[in-house]
Amino acid sequence: MGERSSIAFLWLEITGRCQLACVHCYAGSSPSGSHGSMITEDWKRVIGEAADAGVRTVQFIGGEPTLHPGLADLIDYALRHTLKVEVFTNLVHVTDILWETFSRPGVSLATSYYSADPGRHAAITGRPTHARTRANIAKAVGAGIPLRAGIIDLDPDQHTDRADSELAGLGVRAIGYDRFRGLGRGARGDLVPATQLCGQCGLGSAAVSPDGTVWPCVMARWMAVGNVRQHSLGEILAELPGARADLTKQGMRVTVDQTMNTGTCTPCGPQGNCYPIHCHPR
Repeated sequence: MGERSSIAFLWLEITGRCQLACVHCYAGSSPSGSHGSMITEDWKRVIGEAADAGVRTVQFIGGEPTLHPGLADLIDYALRHTLKVEVFTNLVHVTDILWETFSRPGVSLATSYYSADPGRHAAITGRPTHARTRANIAKAVGAGIPLRAGIIDLDPDQHTDRADSELAGLGVRAIGYDRFRGLGRGARGDLVPATQLCGQCGLGSAAVSPDGTVWPCVMARWMAVGNVRQHSLGEILAELPGARADLTKQGMRVTVDQTMNTGTCTPCGPQGNCYPIHCHPR
């Protein structure tokens, strides 16, 4: 049994590959991305170490996690370690095996939704996938699979109010919002990366990348804390307080602003642990 940490939520970014190439993707994932150097057995070791360290929930993310051939096996492994599981998926394509896995107790889904207009949705995602995502949202709700959806406000032409109404009409009860974040493919030269963060990095959460790098947040990708292929996850999580100190010096935002980034840069004043129940980073 390893030393327990304060981290309760762990992002597992198992792939950088995605069918889509969303204009704002913080990870810059696309069809040309890869699963990285971590193999399924590496991820299982990380999951076991996470459970030993006191992590209670893991979120499989990407890229698009349903493209990873080991996803069903990894979910099963996490459940056997009594971890809650969330899969953040674009719901473009779900195999029968994955539908069975997603229907298991302890598993929930999260997805991003951009517009009720198929054309506007495609302009953001890079592919005409609105109908598939919408149909699979309805399928998940109909199957009783817990699902939350996040609407990311990119521009006025999205008509996010209509997207909200459409999701509610499909039976989605948990609908959240996030602002545009200038990171990854959405980066702009006039934005300092640290100002795009919510200020909660490393407070109750951390992330592991496809090559094993550990970050205090999936969006703070320049802040490597360690690598699980070289050290145990527990050892690395013990270094997170130092990473937070570095982020504070870089000027993380004080509060979570779900509507508009003012560009102000102030010392980080934590408002509590960051659990992605309100965070929709895609």
